[in-house]
Amino acid sequence: MTEQTPKKQKPWKIGFIILAIINLLVILILGFLLFGPVAKTKAPVTKDTYEGESSTFTVRTSKENLDDLVNAYIDNLLGDSEHRYKVDFDEDVHLIGELPVFSTTVPLSVHMEPIVQKNGDIVMKLNSISVGLLELPNKKIMQYIDKYLTMPEWVKVQPDKEEIYVALTDMKIKSNFKVKADKIDLEANHISFDISVPYETLGIENDDDLEVK
Repeated sequence: MTEQTPKKQKPWKIGFIILAIINLLVILILGFLLFGPVAKTKAPVTKDTYEGESSTFTVRTSKENLDDLVNAYIDNLLGDSEHRYKVDFDEDVHLIGELPVFSTTVPLSVHMEPIVQKNGDIVMKLNSISVGLLELPNKKIMQYIDKYLTMPEWVKVQPDKEEIYVALTDMKIKSNFKVKADKIDLEANHISFDISVPYETLGIENDDDLEVK
């Protein structure tokens, strides 16, 4: 009887066994990572209340949109007023209207440069001013503007300084929103405002409200 030599393992069987071992190791490692013990960490604390009284959003607009908004406001403000005017935003701020001077009405043209203040108000600094062909001192014309042109209570004509002060921070809005000027660059058509929305308006309570109750 001849002695039989042991059969050699086929290469594909060896590869299959190695692959099975690797898969088993991967499953064991994943199982340990998913279900193994985890180091204790503190859970983040969530709050149902908000600190402060409002949130502020910066809104950017264009000269064209500002034209529409400002003149719609002016039309509503003037109502049936006899002396009317409008504002155009171009290279500067151009106020156009009419003034009663010496028992007649003459065209008014005022060019101003808007300067944003640190508190969010705007100073409209006089560049040029005229009433028809009449030669009057700038201060005198601005006194006429202050006397005859109806303006919001938060807009102050200041003849001595040859400027108009626009106190945006004093403007009353029904929704209680607060408006501040952020940047006004008419040449670049970059105009932006900060609008603060009180949480109270949205029915949201803050920490201070909860402490009082």
